[in-house]
Amino acid sequence: MVREDKSTWKANYFAKLVQLFDEYPKCFLVDADNVGSKQMQQIRIALRGKAVVLMGKNTMMRKAIRGHLENNPDLERLLPHIRGNIGFVFTKEELVTIRDDLLANKVRAPAKSGALAPLAVIVPAQNTGLGPEKTSFFQALNIPTKIQKGTIEIVNDVNLIKEGDKVGMSEATLLNMLNISPFTYGLVIRHVYDSGTIFDPAILDITDDDLRARFMGGVRNVAAISLQIGYPTLASAPHSIVNGLKKCMALAAVTDITFKEAEKMKEFLADPSKFAAAAAAAAPAAAAAPAAGKKEEKKEESEEEDDDMGFGLFD
Repeated sequence: MVREDKSTWKANYFAKLVQLFDEYPKCFLVDADNVGSKQMQQIRIALRGKAVVLMGKNTMMRKAIRGHLENNPDLERLLPHIRGNIGFVFTKEELVTIRDDLLANKVRAPAKSGALAPLAVIVPAQNTGLGPEKTSFFQALNIPTKIQKGTIEIVNDVNLIKEGDKVGMSEATLLNMLNISPFTYGLVIRHVYDSGTIFDPAILDITDDDLRARFMGGVRNVAAISLQIGYPTLASAPHSIVNGLKKCMALAAVTDITFKEAEKMKEFLADPSKFAAAAAAAAPAAAAAPAAGKKEEKKEESEEEDDDMGFGLFD
């Protein structure tokens, strides 16, 4: 197979990138640090039919985007974010679905010296299976050990590496000796592009309930401010009506003014004993229902006991 020359390859790359931007309204900007070619192939297979992964040099990406700004000016928002080992994942599917597929395609990898730790690494207490000749190595890392049946045993859990720290040669060697692969690597989503808008991938985790709760919090704040300054709004109107009704009820209680909502209150104020007698009559009725249930249950229990004693002891 004849390999195409460099200029032809660049022209084809530019055409493909422009075609993808025209065809797909949404894409992820992903970081491909520590992702090998085999893993990248597995990611492409997992996304086949749902998304297209395109990597390349940042300078070529920027040049292709700048050349296409006349047709799609919104692409200019992508330029500041094309830095590092970045690539695109184009899709027409739901962004959350593709995001989950990307997160699922990760592989475990051993700690390498000089790499930044994406998470904290804790070595659990365990019998390492290593001989006593390795004791000095553990002592150099200030790891408490003891000799158990001719092998080195780590006494307590050890916080070996903190998140964001650079992995040292000794830490990497220890983890490899213990066959611990603490890190997982895959395509990391940095930004999301959707129809001219760029946003953080954390926004994909926002649910309808979160939006509803945030909206209702804003409505409560508007209602509180409106009530405080006496400026009526749609948010404060129900509260103003309720507060006005309370004032009317209070006014009716001390005057001869009456209206439908105040009739029961005025009747209670005129003869409290009538309501007290009604409440007293309602209390035994309410208590009678649970009592009847208990009585029925007790009766059933007694019948069961009679059934159990259907035969004499010496039959």
